Amino acid sequence: MLAITSKDQFMTEISNGLVLVDFYADWCGPCQMLSPVLQQLSDEFWAQGLQVLKVNVDENPDLSAEYGVMSIPTVILFHQGGQVERWTGAYPKEVYQEKINALLAAGN
Repeated sequence: MLAITSKDQFMTEISNGLVLVDFYADWCGPCQMLSPVLQQLSDEFWAQGLQVLKVNVDENPDLSAEYGVMSIPTVILFHQGGQVERWTGAYPKEVYQEKINALLAAGN
C-alpha cells in the first residue's frame, strides 16, 4: 500500500489501472480495523494489477474535499482515473473483493 503525500502523486497513481483508495485518519477506530483488510486485498490482487493507496485526510484536506470525503473511512475504487465505486464505513473484505473481481472479469 502506498501513502499519498500530494495531489500530483494522487492524480498520477489513479490514472492507470485499477486503484483502491483508502481515505483515513490515524485516530479513526474503524479506519484502523479496515487497514488489515485493505492490506489483504493489496496482497491478493497485486499480481492482477490492483494498487491500494492510503490518503490521510488530516494531511490532505484539499484532496479529501475534492472527492467529497465527509466521513471516514471512505474507500473509492478507480479505474483508469474514473471513480467506479465508493464505500463509506468499514465493510467486510468480500464486499470489496466482489467489485474488484467483477471489474477484472470484465477485462478492466
